[in-house]
Amino acid sequence: MSDTTHPSKDKLVGDLRVLIADAEELLKLTAGQTGEKVADVRTRMGDRLAVAKERLADAEDALVERTRKAAHATDDYVHDHPWQSVGVAAGVAFLLGLLVSRR
Repeated sequence: MSDTTHPSKDKLVGDLRVLIADAEELLKLTAGQTGEKVADVRTRMGDRLAVAKERLADAEDALVERTRKAAHATDDYVHDHPWQSVGVAAGVAFLLGLLVSRR
């Protein structure tokens, strides 16, 4: 996958965390409510929250695993091609220096 999808995945994980926290708070606030319909909704919501938490954990694990693989691949490349890595780093630093000095 491209690097442009990672920020959106990170945002999605953050949004899901907020949604789960809000849903849990809603369940706590309605704990005193009685009635068959309320109990049914609370049960369904609790089940869906459990599934959402599981999926969120899986998504986080996948993101962490991809990050580890990318870091490992970068480390391997730098060890296999040290002079090329130094050259690329110097070029990037030079370009950043030019951009910063223009401001």
